Amino acid sequence: MKVEDFKEGKILIIDKPLHWTSFQAVNKIRWAIRKKFNLKKIKVGHAGTLDPLATGLLVICTGKMTKKIDQFQAEAKEYKGTITLGQTTPSFDLETEIDKEFPTDHITDPAIKETAASFLGISEQKPPLYSAIKKDGVRLYELARKGEQTEIKSRKIEIFEFEIEKIEFPVVYFRIKCSKGTYIRSIASDFGIRLNSGAHLSSLRRTKSGNFDLSGAETPESFVEKLNKKASN
Repeated sequence: MKVEDFKEGKILIIDKPLHWTSFQAVNKIRWAIRKKFNLKKIKVGHAGTLDPLATGLLVICTGKMTKKIDQFQAEAKEYKGTITLGQTTPSFDLETEIDKEFPTDHITDPAIKETAASFLGISEQKPPLYSAIKKDGVRLYELARKGEQTEIKSRKIEIFEFEIEKIEFPVVYFRIKCSKGTYIRSIASDFGIRLNSGAHLSSLRRTKSGNFDLSGAETPESFVEKLNKKASN
């Protein structure tokens, strides 16, 4: 861990903690590198945002390697998580409170698995109102928190794999492999609709991004601790 390594470009495999924003993880790592090597600035960025309520793989690039961020962002992602049936939230996850409840007595295990299979392939998806997408320079979640209704354009996505790993009703454990730009929260919401009920995303962990996975991943804090112990000029 030498200053030249970070300037020439490193790829850091970070395990983002719960409640952290992706920006906070990048900022902590950038600040630690600058402080350790007494740098005024250094390029640090991530290849794909994770919501604060999601954990897992965050690919962070430094120095000249930041030029490859767009390439890394375009690659397929894999997630594991849980969908809770019978309840919805405005944000499609637990960022907001439960707002509606729906019947679930008619939902069977085979129906859950058939519904997962129905998502496979290319489709159009509307991002959630609570998202970081900008409209007229304002992020959608800022408008949503003010109670403003916004028209959102759908976008093309692709679901390569959608496996139901376990069902502990009303919680469904899943693994999904999808294209760039897929909102798993929207998948969860649509999952409930397709079952003639409601649903929300109750947990999410990114496990893979392109050829990167969580093998050897470290938290932002453990990276900073290792940097301070081992790094040298």
